[in-house]
Amino acid sequence: MKSRLINKTLKKRWYWFSPILLIFAWFFILPPGFDNPYSTVIEDRNGKLLGALIADDGQWRFPPPDSIPDRMKACIILFEDKNFYAHPGIDPGAIVRAIKLNMQHGKIISGGSTISMQVIRMMRKGKPRTVPEKLLEMSMALRLEMMYTKEEILSLYLSHAPFGGNVVGVEAASWRYFGTSTFSLTWADAATLAVLPNAPSLIHPGRNREILLEKRNSLLDRLLAREIIDSISWMLALSESLPGKPKPLPQSAPHLLAAMHAQHKGKRIVTTIDKYIQQNAQASLNRHVKALKENEIHNAASMILEVESGNVLAYVGNTTLVSGDHGEMVDVIKAPRSSGSILKPLLYAAMLQDGDILPGTLIPDIPTRMTGFSPKNFNDTYDGAVPADKALSRSLNVPAINMLQDYGVERFQSFLKEMGMTTLHRTSGAYGLSLILGGAEASLWDLSGIYAGMSRTLNHFYEQSGKYNSNDYHAPVLIIDDKLEKVTLSNDTRLSASAIWLTYKAMEEVNRPAIQENWHKFAAPKRVSWKTGTSFGFRDAWAIGTDPSYVVAVWAGNADGEGRPGLTGIIAAAPLMFELFGMLPAGIECFEQPWDEMLYIPVCRHSGYRIGPDCEIADSIWIPKAGLRSEPCPYHRIVHLDKYGRHQVREQCYDINDMLHASWFILPPAMEWYYKARHPWYRVLPPYMDGCSPTDQDGAMAFIYPDWDAKIFIPVELDGSPGEAVFEIAHRNPDAAIYWHLDETYLGITTHRHQMGIRPEKGEHIVTVVDATGEIAVVRFTIVSE
Repeated sequence: MKSRLINKTLKKRWYWFSPILLIFAWFFILPPGFDNPYSTVIEDRNGKLLGALIADDGQWRFPPPDSIPDRMKACIILFEDKNFYAHPGIDPGAIVRAIKLNMQHGKIISGGSTISMQVIRMMRKGKPRTVPEKLLEMSMALRLEMMYTKEEILSLYLSHAPFGGNVVGVEAASWRYFGTSTFSLTWADAATLAVLPNAPSLIHPGRNREILLEKRNSLLDRLLAREIIDSISWMLALSESLPGKPKPLPQSAPHLLAAMHAQHKGKRIVTTIDKYIQQNAQASLNRHVKALKENEIHNAASMILEVESGNVLAYVGNTTLVSGDHGEMVDVIKAPRSSGSILKPLLYAAMLQDGDILPGTLIPDIPTRMTGFSPKNFNDTYDGAVPADKALSRSLNVPAINMLQDYGVERFQSFLKEMGMTTLHRTSGAYGLSLILGGAEASLWDLSGIYAGMSRTLNHFYEQSGKYNSNDYHAPVLIIDDKLEKVTLSNDTRLSASAIWLTYKAMEEVNRPAIQENWHKFAAPKRVSWKTGTSFGFRDAWAIGTDPSYVVAVWAGNADGEGRPGLTGIIAAAPLMFELFGMLPAGIECFEQPWDEMLYIPVCRHSGYRIGPDCEIADSIWIPKAGLRSEPCPYHRIVHLDKYGRHQVREQCYDINDMLHASWFILPPAMEWYYKARHPWYRVLPPYMDGCSPTDQDGAMAFIYPDWDAKIFIPVELDGSPGEAVFEIAHRNPDAAIYWHLDETYLGITTHRHQMGIRPEKGEHIVTVVDATGEIAVVRFTIVSE
C-alpha cells in the first residue's frame, strides 16, 4: 500500500515537472552549425572580387557576406518564406498549407519549411525527411532564432544553399552565372537565383530550363503584385534572358591569391589592391615579358605602393603568360634574390646622415683587388676618382666598394636590418664587401617598404615640425584591417630627411655609360628618383623608383636563376617601371627640400670636401648638418715652384724670394693615373728642379696591382706553359722610367704604361720598383698555386 502511494506521488510530480525538464532539455538542443570548408576569397579596396580558390570539398562556397543586397533579400524572402520576419522559426500557417497540399496530391509537394528550418536541414547534412526529423528541425529552428538575428540567419541560408553543380551560396552563384557581385544583380538576375535553391538542377547545363524561366517570371509577377518593383522594372526584367554556362571567376591577382590562401585559408580578405591598377599592371608586365622571352627571359614581378599609407595598390607576383614550365606560378615578390646594385642609394644616404661624406666627396675609382674578390665597374673602365653623388647616379661598383669599406660591412648590415630588410640571415663576415654589389639577397617586398618609408619621412617633415614619425618605416600594407602601431614623434629617425632628399636628388640624375646611352628614352613625364640593379651573372634585373605619391618596384629574370646576356636593370626592368609610373594618377610633383635640417656651406670645387685652407676655388652646396663633421679637403696643398712655374723647388736649393707658391690639386698616384685621362684640366705636378729633389719619398708612384700581402693564383695556360701575373704601377711623371726587381732578381724597365708580367714560384715574394730619381715602391705577395 505504501509502495503504491509512493509511485502515485512520483507520477504526479513527473506530470508537473516533465514539461519543465523538456523545456530545460530543449535549451541544450543546439543547432549543429556549419563545418563546411570555404573558398578563399580576395577583394580589392572597394570590395571588387580579385579572385577565389575553390573550397577543399570541391565546392565554390564563399564565406558569409557582411550584408545582403535588398534585391536579393526581397526575392528570396518572397519566394521561400514570405513571413520570415514575423515567425519565430516555424510558420504554423505554412505547415498547415503544406499538409493540405500534400494530401490533395497524395505525395509530398511542400514541406512548409521556413528559411530557418532550411538552414537547420543544411547544417544536418542530408538527414531523412521524416516526421521525427521534421519535428527536430522545427525545435532546432526555434533555438536558431534565439541565437542569431534574422539578418544572420538569412546570410547563413544564402551562403550555404545549393545553386546548381558545385556552386554553393548566392555570392559564388552570382559570379559563376552572371560574372558580377550580388550588389550588381538586376531584378531578373536576383529572381533567377532566388528560385534555384528550390530546384538547383534547372540551371545550365540542366534540362527543362523553360521551367526555370517560368519560376523566375512567376516570382517577378509576385514582386510586381506586391509593389516591390514597378511595371517598367517588371517588363525589363521579363525581357532578360537566363544565364548561360558558368563563367570563370576573376583572376586579377593569382599570385596574391595563392599567398593569401596560404595565410588565410577559407577567409574573405579585403586587400588594399586597386583592381583597375592591378589589372593594368598585370597586362603591362605580361606585354613586357612577352618581349623579354625573345632573350629566354621568362619571369618578372612588380609592386606599386601608395607612399602615404604604405598600401599595396598592385601586387603582380609573376607573369600570367604560361608557355611551358618556366616558373610562372612562382611568386617572386617576397622571394630573396641577389640585390645587385639596388642597395647603393641606402649606403650613400647612411654615409650622408653620419657625416662620412658630402654629395661631391671624391671616392677612389681605380682597379681594386681583395682576397677572393676583384670588383669592376659595369663598363670595365675607371675614372680615378668620382664624386659620391655621381658614383651613385652612374652606379659605379668600385667607388661603392670603397665607400662600404670606409663605412663598415657590419655597420651597414645592421643599418639595412633596421630599415626593414628581412633577408640578411648570414654574418657580416660571410657577406664581406660584396654586400653592396649583390652578395646579399633582397626582395621586392622589403625594398618597396623601405623606399616608401623614406618618401614618407620626407613628406611628413614639415607637417610634423621637423620631428620624425616612429611609424614612417613599416612593411607594405596588404590587408585593409591591418593596424599600424601608435604614432610617436621624436628627433630620432632611421634616416634623416636631409640625407634622403640629397639621395633622391642624386637618383633623379641617373645616368649610364655609353653602351647604355638609350636609358633616357625611358624618362617619364613625372620626376622620379630611381635606381636599377643587375646581379652577378645577369640573373636578376631590378628597377625601383619613387615620387612623393608612389613607389614602383620591378624585378625581371628567370625564376630558376638562369642568367641571360642583356638581363640588366636598365634594359629588362626600367622600361616597365616607367610604364607603370605613367599609368598612375597624378600626385605631388616633387619632394620639398627639408631646409631646416640643412646648411649651405662652401666646398672645394675639385674634391667636393669641406673647403680647406689651401683650396683656391669653392662652390656652395646644401648638406645635412651632420656634414660639418666631415674632414676638410685632403687633396689640396701649397707647392713651391721656380719663378717660371716649371719645376718644384725647395728652400735648401732655391732662393725663397724667387719662388712661386701655388695651391695644387694633387691626387694619390694610382688615382691620378686614371683621373687625368678623363679630366684634361687636371695638372700633374711639375718635376723637381735638378738638385732639388727631396731625399725622402714624396709618393710619386704607387702599385695598382697587387695590394700588400695579396694572395695570387697563377693558372697554367691551355698549352701547358706556366701563366703569369701582371703587376702594374702608376707614376705621376708620364715619362718616368721604372726598374723592376723580383726579390733580388732584376726583371727589366718600363716606360709610359708601367706593367710587368711576372712568373714567380709558389710562396712569398717581394717586388721592388725604382724610378730614375731613386724613389722606391715595394709590395709583398704570396703565390698560392701554379
